[in-house]
Amino acid sequence: MTATDKVLIIKVSEESERKDILNIHMRAFGNEPGVLVSKLVDDLFDDETATPILSLVAVDNNKLVGHALFTKVEITQSKLPVSAQILAPLAILPESQNCGIGQKLIYEGLNRLKKSGTQLVFVLGHPSYYPRCGFVKAVQYGLVTPHPIPKKNFDGWMVQELNGNVLGKIKGKVKCSKALNEPQHWIE
Repeated sequence: MTATDKVLIIKVSEESERKDILNIHMRAFGNEPGVLVSKLVDDLFDDETATPILSLVAVDNNKLVGHALFTKVEITQSKLPVSAQILAPLAILPESQNCGIGQKLIYEGLNRLKKSGTQLVFVLGHPSYYPRCGFVKAVQYGLVTPHPIPKKNFDGWMVQELNGNVLGKIKGKVKCSKALNEPQHWIE
């Protein structure tokens, strides 16, 4: 039986699960990247500029196997007010990867954000993975990253419109929360 055959629970995380969440990111990203991503997640949980935060976990047989974190972003230079979030990061335990858990976390997050009135969700990720969840290249709409990213990652800067019909009507630079608005998070 694969993870996709099991009953997987996606729910809002609890503070008591924080250590397990940080461990998911450590194991998913491995070694030094895992340390950096875990620290970022820990910092984002305490960052008031990141609120509202949507933190979702995937639970399989009473064990946390995945985590997705959505935090607030602003679009500078935009003439229209926009409610926006960024998905950063998403992690699945290595032994639970390639079973659809990441997509289930993303879809649940997007559904909850849509219901809350969020208009746009951004992600910097793998350019062949996130389009399967409805994300499109953000640069084509004049929406740029908070910090310069390597040219090889341009196709990985993506956005998805959930509400408001604003995509194409606004342009500007995305400004993340204090914890995520550090150049080192935009290099790779």
